[in-house]
Amino acid sequence: MLIAASRIIPAAGDIGILAPGYLVCADGRVTKVGAGRPPGRPDLELADGILLPGLVDLQVNGYFGVELQAADADGWATVAARLPETGTTAFLPTFITCPPDELLAALRRAARFVPDMAAEPGDRAAPGGPVALSTPGGQAGPGTVGRSVGQPAARVLGIHLEGPFIARNRRGAHNPAWILDPDPALIDELLAAGSGLVRVVTLAPELDGALAAIRQLAQAGVLVSVGHSDATGHQVSAAAMCGARMVTHLFNAQRPMHHREPGVVGQALSDVRLTSGLIADLRHVSGQVAAIAFAAAPGRICLVTDAAACAGMPPGRYVLGGQPIELPPGAAAPPVRADGTLAGSALRMDSAVANMVAAGVGLAEAVAAATVIPADLIGRPDLGRIAAGAAADLAWLSDDLRTKATWIAGRQVYRSAES
Repeated sequence: MLIAASRIIPAAGDIGILAPGYLVCADGRVTKVGAGRPPGRPDLELADGILLPGLVDLQVNGYFGVELQAADADGWATVAARLPETGTTAFLPTFITCPPDELLAALRRAARFVPDMAAEPGDRAAPGGPVALSTPGGQAGPGTVGRSVGQPAARVLGIHLEGPFIARNRRGAHNPAWILDPDPALIDELLAAGSGLVRVVTLAPELDGALAAIRQLAQAGVLVSVGHSDATGHQVSAAAMCGARMVTHLFNAQRPMHHREPGVVGQALSDVRLTSGLIADLRHVSGQVAAIAFAAAPGRICLVTDAAACAGMPPGRYVLGGQPIELPPGAAAPPVRADGTLAGSALRMDSAVANMVAAGVGLAEAVAAATVIPADLIGRPDLGRIAAGAAADLAWLSDDLRTKATWIAGRQVYRSAES
């Protein structure tokens, strides 16, 4: 398949924006990318908008009324099939703090839903193929714009465990009764229950036993992320020395930066070993502060939604971590607990890119933060870029950065009604 586009952002190497550009796909992969007019008649010509790599989201608690932590196979299928509506072609389902037996059961259940994710730790490039789960009845649910065209659905990259090893005083929407100090035996149980699915663990490095836990997880091939933490800058640096490489939702539920103590935020922005997730809904973090983060840590910010079950749904009551949340009316309003605590988001990944561009971040930089940066962080150099050999996961966005069509492994899986 030969695609010509008025603009392509490959998010690969030093290539900025190809205007115009073209690419060739075969057998689910990109085989060639070039600037200018294509060397032949294109099979598809995109006269407007921007062609990007498929967006990669490393923090998705739920979507379209489904909480992934408690969902059955049909629920997982619904989320995986519909996330391409938002430009997302790969994601990390995220489980937040809950009792250990419930967390173990959730991991075992997930391992049954996505059997191709059960890979040996030494085969970290293999997990996360397109998930060919059938959507119940083939019907689109509430909030659908356009229609699903077919499978495969968004790639499941593993599981992100956000807790239970977090700081009580930085718990955010997590239930304090279920928070634990890191325990090596429990960590082994969690990894075994997931059968290779656990790819990211968020923890607070100041807890007793946390540095040993970071080493244990890193040795198992798990990406450790500092989050829900009251750690000092020195403690975050020690975590990075033990193998931590990420910070979960920068600025939120963590010790802020002070001019005499960098805290989690200051260390995250200044430490080249760390890449930070950022919830780019302009509610969790203001546009000005988000722009400062991009300027302070170029190439080390990745956009996440931290989406809850209410994402893509009308205002009302939903569930996060087995407890109720409320999505209030109003555009971009985040869900909250009964006490007003922010509890995830209702953000789309394409909107996250648009929000950062509106905040003054360059278009290519905002796209990289939603594609190649998270893909590389999770150890998937075959995703997040338009380059020879990469998976042909593509998102066509309108000029106002709304998803018009999405391809996974070269197959169109979504198109909007307007396109």
